[in-house]
This record gives sequence, structure tokens and C-alpha cells, in this order.
Amino acid sequence: MIDHVSIGVRDVAKARRFYDAVLKPLGYARLSTGEGSAGYGKAGPAFWLGATDRPVPADDKSGLHICFQAPDRKGVDEFHQAALKTGGRDNGKPGLRKDYGDNYYAAFVVDPDGYRIEAYCGKAV
Repeated sequence: MIDHVSIGVRDVAKARRFYDAVLKPLGYARLSTGEGSAGYGKAGPAFWLGATDRPVPADDKSGLHICFQAPDRKGVDEFHQAALKTGGRDNGKPGLRKDYGDNYYAAFVVDPDGYRIEAYCGKAV
């Protein structure tokens, strides 16, 4: 249903370092690089960063978050570790979320611009 999602960031270089690190364990790569942008995906860019002076203000109560599919639980764990090493902050350690489903394994972080992101794997071990 959705072709792509774009978010505005204050510091594109910093955001690239963060998303290069957190998306790699999920099997995604930076496929496009512009002066003020970056596009990530597998076959083509589906997640975009764009430089802006006015990114969406961080709001923990907004309900807004972006969830990335992980190939396996190890990818979720590595996503979380990479986020904490590159300027993100923890918003939910990796683990099963039984209230979401029997095999819902996820981790939640907040990126350097305040966007809430998640990595999820629904496969049984």
C-alpha cells in the first residue's frame, strides 16, 4: 500500500551514520545518496531521509512510529545494539511482546532526531 516514507532530519550526515548502522542488520542498505538526502531499501529506496530545518517535533505520546521488518531475531538484537552505539536511545529492549502475538519479537529505539522506530520479526525461533 505504501510506496515509501520520508522523514526530515536536521543533520543528514549524522542521520546517515545512524540509519546505515541500524538498517544493515535488517538487510537494508543506503541505495541513494544526495547532498541533502538518503534513500534506504532492498530493491529500491523505500525509506528516505531529507534535510530540513523543521523536522516533526519529537512527541512520545503521538503514537507515530516506523516499524522495519527484520529477517530474524538476531537482526532485531543487532538493530537495537547499533542504535544505542550511534546516538539512539532505548525505548524497549529486544524481546517477545506476547500482547502483540505469540512470535512478535521486537525492539524499540528513538533516533537522534526523536523519531520512534522499531525492528520486528514474527518468525518462531
